[in-house]
Amino acid sequence: MSSKQHPAREAGVFSRRNLLKGAVASALAIPMVGSAHNKTVADNDPEDKVDLSQEHAFYGTAEQAGIATPPQRYIMYMTFDMTSTNPRDLQVLLARWSSAIAQLMKGETLGQVEPIRDSGVGADTGEALDLGPASLTVTVGLGPRIFTDAFGLAKYKPALMRELVQLPSDNLKAELTGGDLSLQACADDPQVAYHAIRNLARIAKDTGAAETRWSVLGFGRASAGKGQSTPRNLFGFKDGTRNITEKDDIDKFVWIDDGGPAWQQRGSYQVVRKIMMRMENWDTDRVSDQNNIFGRHKVSGAPLSGTKEFDTPDFTKKDESGNLVIPATAHISLAAHENNNGIRILRRSYNFTDGLNNEGMLSAGLLFISYQKDPAHFETLQAKLGASDAMNEYISHVGSGIFFVPPAPKEGSYIGAEMFEA
Repeated sequence: MSSKQHPAREAGVFSRRNLLKGAVASALAIPMVGSAHNKTVADNDPEDKVDLSQEHAFYGTAEQAGIATPPQRYIMYMTFDMTSTNPRDLQVLLARWSSAIAQLMKGETLGQVEPIRDSGVGADTGEALDLGPASLTVTVGLGPRIFTDAFGLAKYKPALMRELVQLPSDNLKAELTGGDLSLQACADDPQVAYHAIRNLARIAKDTGAAETRWSVLGFGRASAGKGQSTPRNLFGFKDGTRNITEKDDIDKFVWIDDGGPAWQQRGSYQVVRKIMMRMENWDTDRVSDQNNIFGRHKVSGAPLSGTKEFDTPDFTKKDESGNLVIPATAHISLAAHENNNGIRILRRSYNFTDGLNNEGMLSAGLLFISYQKDPAHFETLQAKLGASDAMNEYISHVGSGIFFVPPAPKEGSYIGAEMFEA
């Protein structure tokens, strides 16, 4: 089908409402059951559009893109194990990745897709041809083992870099945990995100420096950025209502500014958790119980102590029987900065599905990603949630990783270049 048959795509602007227009028109013929108060179709946001021509810069910004960048709709996340302990192999890989990421974020290919010689192998796999940048960001993280004597790089270890402590929610699987390197590719077209990781993984294999450890393909961003409406997780609740979005808060809680080496400043610590959701169990629970577990109303997103989504929760309010309106074990109560000495983290999570598990049950959940200037901030919150959160009956943390995310490189340089200077 030619591009002329897709004028919206040709213009680089895509509206979800246009895509669903036919389905909505059909649905209007179906009688609605229930009152207006109980309506299940949310009001459309007229600004809820995707600009497939939008691009972000890789070089020349203080921080790597993909952290404070407004979350895109899709993610491909992958971790790698180094197969070589030669620091020069790591250096070459980071240099090649940086050059490739800069091209990918512009919507360009990584060399020829169709070589002139019939026997030639394509330098780029080609599945993102004509799709545009789609707001692609690729964020590179370095795992704890990188900063050890194994690579001769121990002296470059960021001050707070270490493995995460064991947490009460942990049910971790070895094959979904750890990694020496991470790549987080976010885009408004899932094929663009997939293409980026696929080709960067090819580079890792070609250099002989690293191999894939684990990966997740996610959809439906589950955390809002500045100016974005709050999305929903697979339990049907708005997720990330109280996520930090203001620059002052991001400066305070996300970016490293500890006076250490200059090349680490404006970096951050990335924590990733693969969280399985017990969908069938959740779906048979009463909605009133679900509301108490989250501490919010399912449809409006309002805290149980209020009437609107962005009302400040009142964790001391009691009902006529003297019980807390927001239970002490509610997710928002345990995670609230008011109840954690002011600690806040930047969430950048996504929904995912792995299809069906071995028992024929839905295998799906949340790829939780957070950025913070101190990994202990995440640990403090998760230790509390893992011990007391009423949601623990319905979730299981099966994967985990921590990575230092250096600041963005200058033009002509690459991620982590300062570690390899003589």
